[in-house]
Amino acid sequence: MSNVDSLRPISLAEFGGQEELNHDLSILLRASMERNELPEHILFAGPPGLGKTTLAAIVANELKLPIVSTSGPAIERPGDIASLLTGLRTPTVVFIDEIHALDKKAEELLYSAMEDRVLDVVIGEGVKTRSVRVSLEPFTLIGATTQAGLLSSPLRDRFGFQGRLKLYDEIALSNIIMRSSLLLNVELSSEASLELALRSRGTPRVANRLLRRVRDWVQVKYNLGDQKTISIDLEQTLQALEAYGVDPKGLDSLGRDILLTLINSFNGGPVGIGALAAAVGEATTTIEQVYEPYLMRQGLLQRTLRGRQATNDAWLHLGLTPPETANSVINPLPEETSTLL
Repeated sequence: MSNVDSLRPISLAEFGGQEELNHDLSILLRASMERNELPEHILFAGPPGLGKTTLAAIVANELKLPIVSTSGPAIERPGDIASLLTGLRTPTVVFIDEIHALDKKAEELLYSAMEDRVLDVVIGEGVKTRSVRVSLEPFTLIGATTQAGLLSSPLRDRFGFQGRLKLYDEIALSNIIMRSSLLLNVELSSEASLELALRSRGTPRVANRLLRRVRDWVQVKYNLGDQKTISIDLEQTLQALEAYGVDPKGLDSLGRDILLTLINSFNGGPVGIGALAAAVGEATTTIEQVYEPYLMRQGLLQRTLRGRQATNDAWLHLGLTPPETANSVINPLPEETSTLL
């Protein structure tokens, strides 16, 4: 039976859509294996759903090493990171998701561990307090973050390899969808695959989710539950996507609600992200990290010094008549400043 993890690629050869990062990472791994040593610590940054966790697992698989995974919010105190690292018994890949959310004292404990593979642990209390240096098994730390700007410079600089994942183009997403469809026992037409890619907001996680939902819709709609393989064409895909409320630009109900609120409640903007998030009833991080990059890429939203602003295309996409001012863009920087930069 297929599951979520079965759709994840397990090697760099299977991981497509990030060619530059893939190339640089393959050189790092090959060089370290030829020297019979662990690679430098690795940092992956980028929006959610692009494959940072998958890449961490791929690195461990390519190196033929075990992987230990945790997350920044789960490490609440220095003792948590000390327990994790002193518990390693063999060379290991240690993966910390959302590493920007690490406890500050736990982060500082990482510095000596990353540079010298030692931990300086303070034991005892009062006059009996003493520091003990503990040697660690070799490890490569892989950090993943959706907010690279929140990483402190001392931590960021200790990662010898830093790679940023970008939103995927439609061809790369279509290839990912075709691969996933085979694993899900779905015979998907190339036209249907491209349509799903166009509506996946540049994100493999969204693409695979839409593929599953279309498969479920077709299976139930046409009573295909007893068939081992389900065939899906473009027309069925369009019907399913309409039923789920995913529009031609890939916007779901929340994506459209962001634009509608910006237009109806703030006359198209500009408006601050806090006010927009409050009006939509969603966290600012969700808007900034999940929806905003794609809305900007599609030319539906602009960020200015005064806040977010709906573009002329956003009005038209929602079937609304834009005011004349919607065609004018508020300059994000004064003209004198922008020429200097």
